Amino acid sequence: MRRSNYRRSRRPDSDTESGSRISLPTQPPKPPLLQVSRRLVLALAVLVATTLIVWLDRTGYNDNSDGSVDLLDAGYYATVTLSTTGYGDITPVGDGARLTNILVITPLRVVFLIILVGTTLEVLTERTRRQWRIGRWKDTVREHTVVVGYGTKGRHAVATLLGQGVERREIVVVDPQAKVIEQVALDGLVGVQGDGTRTDTLRSAELDRAARVVVALGRDDTAVLVTLTVRQLNRGATVVAAVREDENAPLLRQSGADVVVTSSSSAGRLLGMSMLSPHAGAVMEDLLTYGNGLDVVERPVTRAEAGHGPRECADLVVAVVRGRRVLNYTEPEAAVLQLTDRVITIRPA
Repeated sequence: MRRSNYRRSRRPDSDTESGSRISLPTQPPKPPLLQVSRRLVLALAVLVATTLIVWLDRTGYNDNSDGSVDLLDAGYYATVTLSTTGYGDITPVGDGARLTNILVITPLRVVFLIILVGTTLEVLTERTRRQWRIGRWKDTVREHTVVVGYGTKGRHAVATLLGQGVERREIVVVDPQAKVIEQVALDGLVGVQGDGTRTDTLRSAELDRAARVVVALGRDDTAVLVTLTVRQLNRGATVVAAVREDENAPLLRQSGADVVVTSSSSAGRLLGMSMLSPHAGAVMEDLLTYGNGLDVVERPVTRAEAGHGPRECADLVVAVVRGRRVLNYTEPEAAVLQLTDRVITIRPA
């Protein structure tokens, strides 16, 4: 493993300096034809409004050809005025007409030009707005969850977090693929495109202020590098990592992971259980799928439950969390619940 991955570097002021790209939640883009049609309708509305304004005040205008201004002349004057062509054959001569040109028609000309060059202005406006949103997000994000990897494991981890009440704005996804980050934005999450083993990428995700980190990558060696980098930036966050092989689990724990989940062995145990007892396997699959049937939930002990046994709770208690220890509900120490305890229960979804 190269030490260059763990070197300390200056905190970047923007996502472009670090080589990563931050993507905020977005809505699906509208079809180009619809956008062009909307601009054409707006331009036509401005042209019609200007024509009506000129025609209603037609006595204040002079046409060099015949001296009077009809509806066609008003439309012609509006067209050449809004397009800034201005041939000068029809001119405002009355005070009211000139005042109208200053206060109404000139602003309409500006609006008309903005509509015509709307694509360029929209790009510039979107860039400014995006930079402002990124700066605001960086100033406000705290105690969030960083998910490194948005494959099958990462997506299901995010779905479970959302099902347990975590807000979408509290989840940041890190992935090196641009298409994945685009999907993350469409899913309503903040995404950071970049290599999760690099310090700058994780800093762009504000990992130093995160409360939880999920490492859900396809390669165990990459998961180890990411975990080491995470621990270099944030020593207090809870780190949960997934590995494919059991032999790599101790290495993940030594790297700083609080919980290591072995995907291959877990799937194998579920397969074996399903073979011997399909019903037991179905129940376990139900418990692992949040939001369907039965869910496993960790919650604090209520005042009404304090001083009583786990079996007296309304939910089915399977374990008691006391400090840093997890006690089985049958252990003598868990016979009486304390107000500072947390219980792991099974409840209907």
